[in-house]
Amino acid sequence: MSAKGIDSIPARERILKTAAELFYRDGYGAVGVDTIIAQAGVAKTTLYRHFPSKDELIVAYLERSNERFKAWFEHAITNERSARAKLTALFDAVAKLAASPACLGCTFQAAASEFPSHEHPGHRVAIEHKQAVLDRLRELARDAGATEPQRLARELLLVMDGAWAAARMFGPHSPATVAPAAATALLDAHLPSRRRR
Repeated sequence: MSAKGIDSIPARERILKTAAELFYRDGYGAVGVDTIIAQAGVAKTTLYRHFPSKDELIVAYLERSNERFKAWFEHAITNERSARAKLTALFDAVAKLAASPACLGCTFQAAASEFPSHEHPGHRVAIEHKQAVLDRLRELARDAGATEPQRLARELLLVMDGAWAAARMFGPHSPATVAPAAATALLDAHLPSRRRR
């Protein structure tokens, strides 16, 4: 993008976009405010006018990441009619995303790891995100006819989070490629009517 193009982006958006790229790639603690300011091309007063603290910038980034993840999740299942097909399509999408060079794992896992205190705002947003994903998986598991939808949702969340962790650890050629097979095995175990066919 040209300098003119960068300058045309509102300052708040430029700061958030720059912070998002740096936080996701390098981690929260490793990225200082001065680095964000320099790469975003804004003054320190401008950053602090929009985000009074680094923690508030982290929360804004995580909240935006959450919205984007929700949109990705729903898009992955939108063309499927049955709840089981939606879950199958979701884990196909997980494997595809995890195999992308752009995937560096789960930013919410990173937040919980870097901010272990449950009182830290970044940790709180990370937990809220994972709980929302778990709730959505439970809805789909219930709609698919699981006798224990909460248990199936928890097991599927572990597969999903394992795929993100593998992507961060191994890169595009990671064990995350087996996420669809692992999810299918869980669906077969929890949905007896399908297993008997």
